[in-house]
Amino acid sequence: MTATENVAAALPVATFTDAMSRLVSGLAVVTTRQATGRPCGLLVSSICSYSVHPPSVLLVVDHASRCRDPLTHCAEFGVHLLGSAQERTARTFASRGADKFADVAWAWDGTVPRLGAAPIYLRCTATAVFDHGDHTVLIGEVTHTEVAEGEPLVCYQRQFDWRLKRNGVRHP
Repeated sequence: MTATENVAAALPVATFTDAMSRLVSGLAVVTTRQATGRPCGLLVSSICSYSVHPPSVLLVVDHASRCRDPLTHCAEFGVHLLGSAQERTARTFASRGADKFADVAWAWDGTVPRLGAAPIYLRCTATAVFDHGDHTVLIGEVTHTEVAEGEPLVCYQRQFDWRLKRNGVRHP
């Protein structure tokens, strides 16, 4: 066992996940097309800008996610940064429901399923995929961006109903 494995084995998982739940993070729905041609999508909070030259994002997907395989084999995917009005959408895409797109307005943007109401949309070309621990890291180069005004929907202490305002944080 390596020194890193020894440290990781000694770190209580509950303490680590509780600590990370206190990091305010944005919520995004990531979408792609499955090999069958059907759309798939999931909610992620582990997402960040990765590079400006070229414009890129980095996101992380649990190995247990049903969207992991389609995302690791896709050429393109969409990132939908959610606004405060999309709490229901966040809960839908966080669920293990069979058809997450059934009650959500969406359309095809080429091969990428695009949600209708998200204030920020990034169409990405997958450029790197690698596994680390129990997750897969996906890096995408942004090929198209659309931005509309609105308050972001964020996650704090496992709650999706926190909203940021320009003058500070408020919760329900």
